Amino acid sequence: MQVLVTGAARGIGRATCLKLARDGAVRGQRIGIAAQDAAHRPELDALVAELNGLGARAVALDGDMGNVEAPARAVEQALTALGGLDGIVSNAGISRPSPLIEAKLEDWERVFAVNTRATWLLAKAAQPALAASKGSLVAVASMSGMYPHPGLSAYSPSKAAVIMLVKVLAQELAPHGIRANVVSPGMVRTMMTELVYQDPVLKAEREEQVPLRRVATPEDIAAGICFLLGPEASYVSGENLLIDGAFTGSLLGRIPGLAQLRS
Repeated sequence: MQVLVTGAARGIGRATCLKLARDGAVRGQRIGIAAQDAAHRPELDALVAELNGLGARAVALDGDMGNVEAPARAVEQALTALGGLDGIVSNAGISRPSPLIEAKLEDWERVFAVNTRATWLLAKAAQPALAASKGSLVAVASMSGMYPHPGLSAYSPSKAAVIMLVKVLAQELAPHGIRANVVSPGMVRTMMTELVYQDPVLKAEREEQVPLRRVATPEDIAAGICFLLGPEASYVSGENLLIDGAFTGSLLGRIPGLAQLRS
């Protein structure tokens, strides 16, 4: 399997690359991984070294997914380095928090460029290669794309757009043998959110909100991504896999007064 992963240096992208390499080693397969990131080059290089140490064939790619030319360039570089592509993981994402009414136009456009447009452009560029391999695309959205998240400006709209974009891609690419799916994480402890979890009170409050009583790790989300990429999901396309520990499904159960209604 040859896979391009964007936003790979940290968090969910890093965990996905490592799981791909480790799973391949268990199966006796040498996985090809093109790990792309716009920043954090020392961490990206360290990841690639670790992946190669696990038996993968890994390369590091630069590129800002918000640049209109970067997705196609990343696909071309991945194909050159790996000799083919079986999977794309469109994971790169950003946020520019603010109330929508106060949001700046340039921030809105930047968030949509990275979070939404890049997935479309990756799919366009990779379609011939994925058709040849009967491959798969997985995009990382968010529970914030399924439910309104006030205060995050374009983030929720951009992730909602990713979900529908991939559902349309699944329909249009299916005749070529290509699958397209989405993973929507709930609360995840990553370097982007680490400051919150360093506060023991906030950490406990967040964990209490999740029915499984813990916040996700990047590895939890990577497991869903790798499942959708792999042969076990060969008949799964156009789906949005919500990985949130049952958090969003628990909201109606918290309406005040339910205990009195049941008595």
